[in-house]
Amino acid sequence: MVSLKMQKRLAASVLSCGKKKVWLDPNEASEISVANSRHNVRRLIKDGLIIRKPVTIHSRFRVRKRLEAKRKGRHSGPGKRKGTVNARMPYKVVWMNRIRTLRKLIKRYRASRKIDKYQYHTLYLLIKGNTFKNKRTLIEHILKEKEKAIRAKKQAQRAEHFRALKKAKVARRRALQEELDKKPTA
Repeated sequence: MVSLKMQKRLAASVLSCGKKKVWLDPNEASEISVANSRHNVRRLIKDGLIIRKPVTIHSRFRVRKRLEAKRKGRHSGPGKRKGTVNARMPYKVVWMNRIRTLRKLIKRYRASRKIDKYQYHTLYLLIKGNTFKNKRTLIEHILKEKEKAIRAKKQAQRAEHFRALKKAKVARRRALQEELDKKPTA
């Protein structure tokens, strides 16, 4: 058996790959052993006596399968955790995400005239003071405040109505009293 070490090295250089990827035809070993230059090696490659092996497949099937399971919440139990809770998802990052979400929401509400600038300011400060856990609680608070405002408005209207009725009643009574005072007593 002839040593084809040099030919393999030259072929790898010409094909710009590793020696592992070079295939030399075992039936044509004598012809290949004659090739002692890059030019000869190029000719052998053209003739098909030296071939570059295809890239070995590195399947990602198992990786994809595992990631899909991880998305469902698998493989994340206590045995898989290395860092502390804060190291895995910092409290500061959680806080920043929540604050940004809530501030974005009240900005949208102010733009669509669901809240006025005064309500916006009070809500902004409440958000900063960690009053709301999430968007749902903030929206509930806004709705509650709106209902409270409507109720107060209705009560004010009702009070005004009763005040007007009372005024009218007092005016009638006064008029009646004045009539009675004008009549001469017989």
